[in-house]
Amino acid sequence: MMKPIKIDRRNFLISSAGGATTLAIAGMLGDIQQATAQADNLRAKIQNGIAWYNVEDWGVEGKGWTETARYFDRLPAKAEKSVRDAVWNLSRHSAGMLTQFATNSPSIHVRYKLLSANLAMPHMPATGVSGIDLYAENETGQLRWLQVVKPGSQEITTQIVSGIDPLSDNANRKYAAYLPLYNGVDSLEIGVEEKSAFAPIAPRSDKPMVFYGTSIMHGACGSRPGMSITAILGRRLNRPTINLGFSGNGKMEKAVGDLLCELDPCVYAIDCLPNMDADLVKQNTEPLVRQLREKHAETPILLVEDRSFTPCRCNQILANPTPMIRFD
Repeated sequence: MMKPIKIDRRNFLISSAGGATTLAIAGMLGDIQQATAQADNLRAKIQNGIAWYNVEDWGVEGKGWTETARYFDRLPAKAEKSVRDAVWNLSRHSAGMLTQFATNSPSIHVRYKLLSANLAMPHMPATGVSGIDLYAENETGQLRWLQVVKPGSQEITTQIVSGIDPLSDNANRKYAAYLPLYNGVDSLEIGVEEKSAFAPIAPRSDKPMVFYGTSIMHGACGSRPGMSITAILGRRLNRPTINLGFSGNGKMEKAVGDLLCELDPCVYAIDCLPNMDADLVKQNTEPLVRQLREKHAETPILLVEDRSFTPCRCNQILANPTPMIRFD
């Protein structure tokens, strides 16, 4: 179990993006109009002075489908029959998902069970692979990092943070908790002190940004779930995201394209080149683009270049350049 960090008014401060201003990480939530789920409809489990709330009762952002085999899966249950086994297994990871809530509790707790007992990887810490990453909203409405869980077992019950300085009017603060990048989640509960207010915040209804890619998109090798590409862009652009990065298996395949076509995003970002060679690029790129365009005539499609193929002095790359694909 991780050691909780105690926070008071002096150290519960963060620097602004420009570094010139220090802001209290105590965002005023107001009336939480965006929340469609109501706290009165939730049934808390009270244990040892902590009220536990099941995240499935109000939902997570980052899910593109509701008909999933497990609640925190990234692909629908039917995909098990259409995508390769490697893609399906990786889709059980909760990469890109987050849940939001508001509370005036002076401490925040989390209780969750992981799909896999493999909590870390040789090149990626347990905090990124299997941790829950907590952010809080500041006075300008920006989400700022607060604390991350470092799991030591497959089932975790821990206090993430304590001693949170209350707002002057005891109003709720808004929080976002990012789910593990390279592990699945079987169950997840948020805990607050028993007599504290708690308001769930339902997933936003804005069209999401959909990202399809490789391990880099999946989240490797972020130290925390909130440091994945999709999480960073989601905060910066204040937009829901769906992470369909599949480590080592982003290959612009038709089966995945069929699933992408079922979504209704504001943009598709395709970042698969690190997992593809020249033959796969020639074989799969144009069919995938035409597949998406047929279903979504106006949705922007962003094709991301691999950093390996930019001008450099690497003789191997210069001797074997990836051909440029043109669409007329």
